[in-house]
Amino acid sequence: MEQRKKKIPERQCLGCGEHRPKVELLRVVRSPEGVVSLDFTGKKSGRGAYICKKLACLKLAQRKRSLARNLECEIPDEVYAALEEQFHAEQ
Repeated sequence: MEQRKKKIPERQCLGCGEHRPKVELLRVVRSPEGVVSLDFTGKKSGRGAYICKKLACLKLAQRKRSLARNLECEIPDEVYAALEEQFHAEQ
């Protein structure tokens, strides 16, 4: 009897557009209250978007405004700065 391979969920990075396994990406979430933050666990409630764990992808998503479009809210520059700090703190 063959063992079935477990399906690995994939998501698309909003910066570079590459499809990667979900565990390799970082989730940015807009909570029901409208607060945008990084979700390291992947379990926070709210609308999520995924970005590679590279600062270049965050910068590209900011320039293309794909993060704001995907999360369906305006994202102020202060939030991008806070996200950048969290990227640096994680690495």
